[in-house]
Amino acid sequence: MSEPSVRSRRSRRSRGPRKTLPAPAYIKRQIPYYEFLSEENLVKIEEQADWIIQEVGMEFREDPTALEIWKEAGADVKGTRVRAPRGMIRKLCETAPYEFTQHSRNPERAVRIGGDNLVCAPVYGPPFVRDLEKGRRYGTIEDLQNLIKLTYMLPSLHHGGHVICEPCDIPVSKRHFDIVYAHMKYSDKPFLGAITEMSRAQDSVDMARILHGKEFMENNCVIMGNVNTNSPLLVDRVVTEAIRVYSGANQGMIIAPFILGGAMGPVTTAASIAQAFAEAMMCGAFTQLVRPGAPFILGNFLSSMSLKSGAPTFGMPEPVMSNYVIGQLARRLGVPMRCGGSLTASKTADAQAAAESADSMLSTVLGGSQFVLHSAGWLEGGLCTGYEKLLIDADRLGAYHVMLQGLPMDDNNLGKSAYDDVEPGGHFLGSAHTMVNYETAYYDAVLSDSESCEQWEENGSRDTERRAFERWNQMLKEYEAPPLDDDKDGALLDFMARRKMDIEDRWY
Repeated sequence: MSEPSVRSRRSRRSRGPRKTLPAPAYIKRQIPYYEFLSEENLVKIEEQADWIIQEVGMEFREDPTALEIWKEAGADVKGTRVRAPRGMIRKLCETAPYEFTQHSRNPERAVRIGGDNLVCAPVYGPPFVRDLEKGRRYGTIEDLQNLIKLTYMLPSLHHGGHVICEPCDIPVSKRHFDIVYAHMKYSDKPFLGAITEMSRAQDSVDMARILHGKEFMENNCVIMGNVNTNSPLLVDRVVTEAIRVYSGANQGMIIAPFILGGAMGPVTTAASIAQAFAEAMMCGAFTQLVRPGAPFILGNFLSSMSLKSGAPTFGMPEPVMSNYVIGQLARRLGVPMRCGGSLTASKTADAQAAAESADSMLSTVLGGSQFVLHSAGWLEGGLCTGYEKLLIDADRLGAYHVMLQGLPMDDNNLGKSAYDDVEPGGHFLGSAHTMVNYETAYYDAVLSDSESCEQWEENGSRDTERRAFERWNQMLKEYEAPPLDDDKDGALLDFMARRKMDIEDRWY
């Protein structure tokens, strides 16, 4: 068959209706992990981390209660420096589950974290947002609500995350209420809670108790906190107090050292990986001292930097390698892992963003990350959330989901019957085997354009960013909120109103 004929058939099909297939709440991995380092070199990294913990130690500042907990556990505590003998920290981490469920208010949206599972969440923390129409600006509560709605509607995002953007039009001292409530109101996917102050962490846990019930929450994870150590080797009260609230309530904690190589860690990648592993293990052990068996996710966020300007860089080979290695280390330790994402230093959803995000996300997936924060929407080194970037990244996540399910090898997929009605030199376009499988045979990327150049021009010559802009606007028009029990909604609103009356407006 000539090329124009094939293109014509493909174009006619592309204009037809897309079939929406059921989306799983999370992805069950069916392919092997990529083992980057040898056994010998993994042991070197582990020994370096153990040396840091035993000989150098870590600072635990501003929280005397945390120091008392370490003393009672038998650690060497001198002032605010905590050291632990070789083997102690690993032993403590043994009580953390390798696999656990975070429940959502819709049981069908519950996610399984750890093991051979993959859970993807959107970008976390940017104060700015960007879209094609309004450009770059400070985020608002309306932006946050929009982004939560979009995340809820995107099947390749399994988890709502938390601060998809900062609602900068609400006082800092009170905005955690509105963030948590927005996740509860506009989505029924699982989400994270506040961590910036102990009282805010407690408010998040208390709101989760209203939504899920005290008895259910006592024995089940329904909310998690995500914190970063102050690398190098410093854990402040934000981290330890958040652990005491979330782990103390048997809820999940994600702890990710954020190391900019050459600044917050040594300039050499192997050394930074070892430091990050030591910091995360130490905090993971602390979660188990607070409550043995509380869910803990070992995080890793390594970034290289431009040694000319000092600016962080993303998608570079050094942090990509760290994604592979930290996956091996976490599996050996026996805890779930968070790393990577669709990371970029680019300011817009351009070619740089595509290349850096793709390289970062591929290593994230192959390396075995089980919880991926920043899997969609990240721009500008994490300072900005892109509406279009969220849609583009989510579209590519769908492709990774297909890859992680592996290559089916049953009789249908081996396709012997396809040759029953196709002669040598013929084509398979109209064969019975093709007609049975054509709707599910290949991943259909919603935002990719495969039409001819002429058809693309007839349709307005729209690039990927423009198509994403049109799609997210249409999605928001079609959004329908998942039902929320009126009594629980009223109780949440009442709790927020009473707590806000006791808190002074602060913008810092």
